[in-house]
Amino acid sequence: MSPDMQRRTFLAAGAAAAAATFLSRPFAVAAASPGKKGVLLMNRIGPSSATLYIADADGSNERKLWQGTTYDRHASFSADGRTLFFTSERGGDGNSCLYQAGLNGSGQGVGVQALVTGPAVDDGAVLSPDGSKLAFVSTRSADHKAQIWLLDMQTRKLTTLTGTAALAGDPGSPDGHFKPAWSPDGRWIAFSSDRDTAWRGHDDGHGWEHTQELSIYVIRPDGTGFRRVATKPGYCLGSPKWSPDGSRIVYYEITTEGTWGAHRPEAIGVVESQIVSVDVATGTHRVEHTSGPHLKVAPQYVSATEIGYLIKGGPDEGLAYVSGTRPPVKRSLRSPVWSPDGKSVVYEKVGFTTRALDAPLYSWDPDWECRFCDVFPVLSRQGRLAITQKQTGSARSSIVTMKPDGSDQKVVFDTSASGLDPTLVAKGLAGAFRPAWSPDGQWLAFGLGGWFQERAVLTAAVMRVRSDGSGLQALTDNTTNAGFPSYSPDGNQLVYRVWGAANGLRVLDLTTGATRVLTTESDNLPDWSPDGTLILFTRKTSATNFDVCTIRPGGSDLRTLTSSGANDGHAVWNYDGRILYNSGMYGFREEAALYDNTFQPYGQIFSMNADGSGKKLLTDSQWEDSMPLYLTQDILSF
Repeated sequence: MSPDMQRRTFLAAGAAAAAATFLSRPFAVAAASPGKKGVLLMNRIGPSSATLYIADADGSNERKLWQGTTYDRHASFSADGRTLFFTSERGGDGNSCLYQAGLNGSGQGVGVQALVTGPAVDDGAVLSPDGSKLAFVSTRSADHKAQIWLLDMQTRKLTTLTGTAALAGDPGSPDGHFKPAWSPDGRWIAFSSDRDTAWRGHDDGHGWEHTQELSIYVIRPDGTGFRRVATKPGYCLGSPKWSPDGSRIVYYEITTEGTWGAHRPEAIGVVESQIVSVDVATGTHRVEHTSGPHLKVAPQYVSATEIGYLIKGGPDEGLAYVSGTRPPVKRSLRSPVWSPDGKSVVYEKVGFTTRALDAPLYSWDPDWECRFCDVFPVLSRQGRLAITQKQTGSARSSIVTMKPDGSDQKVVFDTSASGLDPTLVAKGLAGAFRPAWSPDGQWLAFGLGGWFQERAVLTAAVMRVRSDGSGLQALTDNTTNAGFPSYSPDGNQLVYRVWGAANGLRVLDLTTGATRVLTTESDNLPDWSPDGTLILFTRKTSATNFDVCTIRPGGSDLRTLTSSGANDGHAVWNYDGRILYNSGMYGFREEAALYDNTFQPYGQIFSMNADGSGKKLLTDSQWEDSMPLYLTQDILSF
């Protein structure tokens, strides 16, 4: 019997066993277009909107460059100030491409034209002073890492600049290249890079989200002359720009540890950075142009004697100047760039309104449509979806079920009545996490308690509730931090993880109440395979790294399936027997300190075979994508 026929038989058997507890026929269709295989649900942590504005340098006369709703950011001026180059996701949520537009006499954008498109991340475009070449960041190389590329503006030929064998960095390092900037004479391109640096965790290596160490490099547009201009151990040097005479490069400088706080909402206004410049020829004659508090980024010479920059976060957020010859502009904005004459400034305003359930996302696979979903989606054998409602709706950190199109939502466990700290629940640090359907669709198991960093001080218990919201039961005693359960295919056992004084995976026999130890390492997020032969999970394999593993339910045949050095996790079984997971193995897509409101700011969805072979990149956005769930057409039209 083919895998597809086996799956259809499996679904039909499950449906017959559970009758029609939830569903009336015909089943709601989640708008998969004709000819598609179905819908990929996924979660994304990143901005939901970005709008470009232009204003006079003192902040007055602010206006949108374009009316309407688009997703535009990271602008730059041509040398004559008449053309803007910018990154946009107007072709699809998550698909970063490059565009150009003219500026009319009133400073409005006109004549938008696509320059570089495709499935890769394309970003940070800057035009050479003579207008012949466009330098930009792209992940279109075979290694999928952020490299500097060139576009010939006349022939439209694309050439990789840093992604050559001669310039290859350590493949085990993050190895990203960012923020290209042309010298005034067009003979050099400066950029930042974390090449040949180690994967580092935050909290001095104890946290799993990565920090970033950047240095400043230059290279000629023909690929020669590559050298490092500025570096400082334990620091991140980013966003280089040239002085008008080409003798100096200015950049922001922040501790490597500070790059974590720079994109965390609780620390963005607390961490500090400084604006620094060095002599290009020698890398010496270092000048610290600022001191004291504030997260300072995006420096630029706005004249021969003045440097503007952005204060990111805090009460003084907005534009500031090194010498104070211009008044600061307090305004919530990102990525400012001043016009060549210093009279205007373009920037974006970013929105974080949560996407709606089932909102369209860009799909990297033409056979599938991608849609946004809240966290930990799981489909019952009977075709009903369950999630933790962490980002959407009003029942925060609660267990919600629905049809796959988001309709017919039912709160089966409301965390607001759980007695947990409502402040932590609102922040997503406590609540009901990771639902798991029983095979007959009658029960939902989940963890209830404190999560993320709170797991170190709060307990959690594995619970279950009937699919109609009745019959709440505690399956563990709440003396440890237990959670993330998954049912065995026969419904008689649950695997879950404990964290704290004792770590690892535990298996609970629901018929006898007995619990046995499966592993004793720092393991998490177990998922029982549909055929019952393997348990998939994530293991902390070093202070700064997690890998995806499998083990037999009896404890034999432990296999580590990933070894990227980056974090690999959130692994689940796909309907076709492959494994879906999230990984940062291709490194950052942007300077870490420039992200907002994120944990791990980057991360892509991958698939692989059950033995770890056949790894395949499924998404390539600038944001953190995770928690995939494929819904095939037979499910959607069940």
